[in-house]
Formats: sequence, structure tokens, C-alpha cells
Amino acid sequence: MLSRKLGGAEQDDPKAREHGLQIATATLLIEVMRADYQENLTENEAVFAQVKRFFCLSEDEALLLVEEAESEADHAVELQSFTRLLHEQLSLDEKYTVVEMLWRVALADNHLDKHEDYLVRKLAGLLYVSHSDLIRIRNSVRETP
Repeated sequence: MLSRKLGGAEQDDPKAREHGLQIATATLLIEVMRADYQENLTENEAVFAQVKRFFCLSEDEALLLVEEAESEADHAVELQSFTRLLHEQLSLDEKYTVVEMLWRVALADNHLDKHEDYLVRKLAGLLYVSHSDLIRIRNSVRETP
């Protein structure tokens, strides 16, 4: 679905581009939240807080974005289209921020499930974030609330 939304002329539209980046990021956050196969209100709230803060959205805008990202995640066959878009469009510092957001969701419940850990590592690799940076970001998230 994302690739259809970002195909052709819509890539030239700054609003469509920004929305595509928001959806891609939020979808990855949703996937990390779901990685441990447990409904967790704390992680759900972390996803909401991360998209609201990172994209400077109102409560309603953040809610709509999360709902749309959940729909994308429900229908996604793979995550490479999301990570490819982010890799191609974001600076290295912005990728670090996305990885930080992923860790914040994975660690929101103060328990890092092996599936969450694996997925964050996999997504960081697809974003071309080095292993040492991945660990540095994780340790930073663990140290700060």
C-alpha cells in the first residue's frame, strides 16, 4: 500500500513525502510493538508518544497516523518497502532517531523480548545503521527515561 501512495508524482509533493515517511516510521514502531505477540498498553502508549513527539502532531493527528500505520502493518507482506523509503530519504542522524524510537517502544515495558531485540536489530541493519551505533543508541535509551 505504501509503495502505491508514494509512486509517481506524489513523490514530488512534499506533504505526500512527509506523510509517507510518517507512515513508514509508525509502521515499523507498530511492528516492534507486536513483535513479542503480547498486547501491552505501555508499548502502545510508547508508539503514540513517539509519533506525536517526533512528528510534532496533535493528539488527533497522532491517533490517525497510528491507526493508518496499524492498517499498513496488518497488510504488509514485508518491511523492506518501509525501510527502503526511510533509508533513501533520511539522513544518518534521522535514522539514528528512528532506531532510538524503535528501542523506546521495545523497552517501554522494561522487558526486552528476544523477538523485539531481533526485529530492532534487523530494521537497524536495513536502515544501514552500524551495530556499534545500534548498541550505543540502545544503551542511551536504557539510561534515560
